Amino acid sequence: MALIGNPLHASVIERNTRYETLELVPLTPRFGATITGIDLSQPLSELQEQEIRRASLDWLVLTFPEQKLTHSQHKAFGRRFGKLHVHPLLRNVEMEHPEILPVITTADSPYTAGEGWHSDVTCDEIPPMGSMLYITQTPGDGGGDTLFADMYQAYEILSQPMRNFLEGLRAVHDGAQSYISTYGASAPKEGHPHAEHPVITRHPETGRKVLYVNRGFTSHIVGLTPSESRATLEMLFRHIETNPQITCRVRWQPNTLTFWDNRCTQHHAIWDYYPRTRRGGRVSILGDKRPSF
Repeated sequence: MALIGNPLHASVIERNTRYETLELVPLTPRFGATITGIDLSQPLSELQEQEIRRASLDWLVLTFPEQKLTHSQHKAFGRRFGKLHVHPLLRNVEMEHPEILPVITTADSPYTAGEGWHSDVTCDEIPPMGSMLYITQTPGDGGGDTLFADMYQAYEILSQPMRNFLEGLRAVHDGAQSYISTYGASAPKEGHPHAEHPVITRHPETGRKVLYVNRGFTSHIVGLTPSESRATLEMLFRHIETNPQITCRVRWQPNTLTFWDNRCTQHHAIWDYYPRTRRGGRVSILGDKRPSF
């Protein structure tokens, strides 16, 4: 690990770029990478799976261009990394592939999925460990990119007094905040999911600290007054949204799959292509434990 050269920048971690079964080109020096030399429609070898897992832990966001996948092949790739998650909005819906969340925006859409910084479904007691978005149709003349933010770096560039204040705090993540206010979804009889997670977590595999609040789902910090909570969360949300050095950008082409680690990233889908169409579907992989410090 290299030393921090500037207090406004996170530590630089040496990451592997050489693999036996795939080729990796970084999107930025700090995180995000494009993977080629692998056909995701075919069953993975054990070594291919191991190298994708290692690349995911190193680079957090992996984009695989020029992939031709059926729904079944999309799900099969996801299942190599764990059981598949069913999105709360699809849990009471009869459909052929409930594990695939449609991500479709047209000229008639009232919104686009994922427009706003968030991690996927952090309102669940055990949120997804990762997601795989497969885009089959892009606007055709630019637009429709996705921004990703590294929550390791978001934590590391906080001042030490702020880190000390946040560690030990817990926050509520409420599905109603996103699914009702943004998507207009009616609540099921049992209500939308909600959960309480630490504000600072540790990644279960790397052990690194993560800033774990997001504008999409985090409603309040437990134990603070409403005004203290609002002020603290707004500062953290703005911290994430206004530090471009912690971001990378995926520029979609048709038939591209992007796999991100949901435990230490956030993302923001950019709707800058109206009235064009963007079409795809997302598979998410269940985590195996609750976020913890």
